[in-house]
Amino acid sequence: MASAMASAGPVEPSGTRDPSPWFGDLWAGGQSRVRSLPVVTPLVAQRHATVFACCNVIAGDLAKVPLRLYQRTGPSRAEPVADHAATYLLNTESAPGVAAKVARFALVYAFALRGRAYAYAPRDGAGELTLLDVIRPDLCAELRDGRARFYAFEDGAGIQRRAPSRAMVHLRYMAEDGWTGRSPLQVAAESVGLALAGQEAAARAASGVQMRAVLKMEDVYEDDEAWHRNARRVRNALIDPEANGIPIIGATDDIKSLDLSAADQQLLESRKFDREQIAAIYRVPPSKLQMLEHGVKANGQQQAIDYKTDCLLHWGGFVEAQLALGVLTEAERRAGLFFRHDYDALMQATTKERYDALKAAVGGPFLTANEARAEDGRAPVDGGDRLNPAANMTRNEDAGAGTEED
Repeated sequence: MASAMASAGPVEPSGTRDPSPWFGDLWAGGQSRVRSLPVVTPLVAQRHATVFACCNVIAGDLAKVPLRLYQRTGPSRAEPVADHAATYLLNTESAPGVAAKVARFALVYAFALRGRAYAYAPRDGAGELTLLDVIRPDLCAELRDGRARFYAFEDGAGIQRRAPSRAMVHLRYMAEDGWTGRSPLQVAAESVGLALAGQEAAARAASGVQMRAVLKMEDVYEDDEAWHRNARRVRNALIDPEANGIPIIGATDDIKSLDLSAADQQLLESRKFDREQIAAIYRVPPSKLQMLEHGVKANGQQQAIDYKTDCLLHWGGFVEAQLALGVLTEAERRAGLFFRHDYDALMQATTKERYDALKAAVGGPFLTANEARAEDGRAPVDGGDRLNPAANMTRNEDAGAGTEED
């Protein structure tokens, strides 16, 4: 096992009996029982605008909020931890020249699209994290030795490595065995394949290169030139704007139209339903994808709350838990350290709402005046560290600090 941990070598080729994950992404993706539907792979599926929008929204919103490191100090209390390498790597610079926001976006985008994502998290001789190097999923193979897991991959410096699970961040979604991640697109292969087929049909219809009609002409002509001359005459009659849709053809000519039928047009109309299905797969509210028929501006705040509770907490919870396993040591996790996204950055209140909330908190009493000023980014003032009494109480200044009367 030690040699497997320390040795460096190329990623093993994929077999056909037990293919590697990268092989499934490229060739053996989700295939519907209807063989005429497109094979669904993450690389193909992201060409659908709704798939890309869902992954982009989830990854973008989780990357733009701070990822805080906390330590539990009581049953319901936690204090932020600032002097930890993970705080810098996940919020400032994850690797030399790579902004943490870029790395986190890439990690979560691959996680949402493929159902798995990897990052190399080595430590120095003192056990401190040195970097967080995002690995392309198609350049990483998972190896197994009993319950132990190892990863063969190419790092950001182009070096082939093998690393144990304690030096890797491995995000996986819908892992039936706890390890093997599955893309939601491949699980719902038929629905996604139908959406891809509808998009391809719409693209062919919009391109105008498909055959519009089949022309049946008489077989007896004096020579080939006469046949081609008659064919050009009928074709020009079909595309002549002066014909007003009534071409003039010969007595033995027959035209069969290949325009979209009512059923085909209905299929293209169903692409709107495909968008809703894909949004449901990713738990993204339709209004977040600019499908504004599902909501109005008046209930925008409630939609933001639903988006946070139904979507971001779902995906963000997986990211937080699996980052803790790859970035924090077992001793740190047992000491109560954990990650949490600061979703308050997404719920920006207006100035009036923020001031009204702080005023009510200070007069509650819930916050001191200086705590409220700190929330608004202002410097403390003298006497601002004293907690005000409740609204139905008054402070007796003559009786000493902390004495209150009705």
